[in-house]
Amino acid sequence: MATSKDEMKHTFRKFEDGDNKWGNWQEAIFNEDHSHKCPTYVHRTPPCQGSCPSGEDIRGWLQVVRGIEKPTGEMDWQEYAFRRLTDANPFPAMMGRVCPAPCEDGCNRNEVDDFVGINAVEQFIGDTARENNLKFEAGAPLTGKKIAIIGGGPAGLAAAYQLRRIGHASTVFDDHAELGGMFRYGIPGYRVPRDYLAAEIQRIVDMGDIEIRLNTRVGKDISVEDLEKDYDAILWAIGCKNGRALPVPGSEAKNCVTGVQFLEAFNKGDMQVTAKRVVCVGGGDTSIDVVSVARRLGAIKNPHPKDSKEHAEGVVLGYVTHDAVEIAQKEGADVTLTSLFPKANMTAAEHEIMDALEEGVTILDGYMPVEVIMGDDGRATGLKVAQCKIEGDSPVFPLEVIEGTEQIIECDLIVSAIGQTGDLEGVEEYGNDKGLIDSDQFYQVPGKEGHFVAGDIVRPHLLTTAIGQASIAAESIDHYLKHEKQKKRPKVDKHQFDLLQKLNEAGLTPASYDHRGEIRGTNDADFAVHNYEDRAKHEVIASTEMFLGHFEYEPRHKRAEQVPSAEQVIGHFEERIIPLPEEEAKAEADRCMSCGMCFECDNCVIYCPQDAVYRVPKDQSTTGRYVATDYSRCVGCHICADVCPTGYIDMALGE
Repeated sequence: MATSKDEMKHTFRKFEDGDNKWGNWQEAIFNEDHSHKCPTYVHRTPPCQGSCPSGEDIRGWLQVVRGIEKPTGEMDWQEYAFRRLTDANPFPAMMGRVCPAPCEDGCNRNEVDDFVGINAVEQFIGDTARENNLKFEAGAPLTGKKIAIIGGGPAGLAAAYQLRRIGHASTVFDDHAELGGMFRYGIPGYRVPRDYLAAEIQRIVDMGDIEIRLNTRVGKDISVEDLEKDYDAILWAIGCKNGRALPVPGSEAKNCVTGVQFLEAFNKGDMQVTAKRVVCVGGGDTSIDVVSVARRLGAIKNPHPKDSKEHAEGVVLGYVTHDAVEIAQKEGADVTLTSLFPKANMTAAEHEIMDALEEGVTILDGYMPVEVIMGDDGRATGLKVAQCKIEGDSPVFPLEVIEGTEQIIECDLIVSAIGQTGDLEGVEEYGNDKGLIDSDQFYQVPGKEGHFVAGDIVRPHLLTTAIGQASIAAESIDHYLKHEKQKKRPKVDKHQFDLLQKLNEAGLTPASYDHRGEIRGTNDADFAVHNYEDRAKHEVIASTEMFLGHFEYEPRHKRAEQVPSAEQVIGHFEERIIPLPEEEAKAEADRCMSCGMCFECDNCVIYCPQDAVYRVPKDQSTTGRYVATDYSRCVGCHICADVCPTGYIDMALGE
């Protein structure tokens, strides 16, 4: 009986069609004494980690969850996974929910069946840490140095965390009433639950010697000159709070606002309902949040003009008087999202786009705004759009209208979510002509000694990017304060697995090196880590270097979602993502292929015809040192390298 297309499973194929003849075995398999190469164990960076802007040791904490890498002492695996993850990123519960997960796009498991659900396991680790009230460990002893951090969002808080771990105190200045930045004011609460956000922020503040100054704007309430006198370094992490207006005639209309304004008004509680007809221009994550919020808020059926409330900038976002909202009957808002790009090429995550459609949003893809149609009162009554020329999957720049495709979308509110820029009022001298702050490779501000920068104000990107930049900026500040020359950053600039640190954890610290002794023939010496090479800072392991045939098809354990229908969406502010239970989180972590690192499968031991590869005695074994080779037995047949699923074995010894 033929297998239906729906039942077919994508699996790894060792051979391509037509590849059915044996080659010359002498070129591939050892024959007598022709080979001079023996196995050595090489650590490389997995592509998930190479794709992570925060630089998390993803493979490492997945190994912990799946039970391969074990903690020492009294620590349980849940805490150990949390410690390993937060070495790079102090916001696991947040990022497990909202990160678009470039790590999953890079996952080598995509070549077998489907990527590992890294975000789902990360959320489990973060949520479990909150439930168990885990705190960050105390940082290094204080150095006496103090850093001014301007901005209390993801970059600023991540920098305060990393600096305190090094031993530097800091003061975080933010012009809002609460910390969180884009987490709090740019993302709706049903995506970033505020209790989890508060817990992860408080965990950083609880480290101590991190002072918080809220409702304080640098350049207005306090001068940069005063900061330079009182602090040893300054980090700019102010994000991009100004949205870009539509570049079309009529965009100055009172009811044309930016996505940043719209979401901040909602997240502050200033906007309780929205307009009846809303059009958002965008295609990225911000635009999806705008239209999803608009659908949830709904509109008042019969509003009275006196119930409207002006936004702080003088822009009417909707009817917001709380008493009116409570007594008025609400109806669904008619919400349209326009995008230059086809749905498949929109920058928003695919599942977010599908959720928006499920919630009743109309998406016009391949359309560009042409003109805001204004009434006599200076308010927009419609947005004129048209299809634009597309070659392949992308619009042609500069944009050209396809004649005859123009149409007017009648609306009461237009939201522009086409990009963001920094708010540098009062500190204009630090900005460039794009409204951002320049940075060198070490996240120093060129020409401004003692000034550093991280986050969206460098270049608007992902939250995870801001966190990763903050980590590098903290290291750069440390070098600056120590009057050290900045070190060249590694090619693969991530938080890497450190075998020496792991040996120390396991009580297997190598002996001190006595330089007076013989330096050749160290195979019996205990001051060296033998036959191990760490190329992780230079190489990302590709799937072609692994034996993918080892891995069977195993479906991904997906998180359930509560996505309301168009009829259910009004007032639906419950969290959408339902976290994985512990059993499923561990099962999903077990799908990790441990690219570039041994995961103790025993293939090399089982298949070695000379019994040359053996398990290291348990009292000497740890992650990365599970197997070794008796080179007096090895004949260089390279079978161990062929059957190593993770690409951890190279036939290189002797080259």
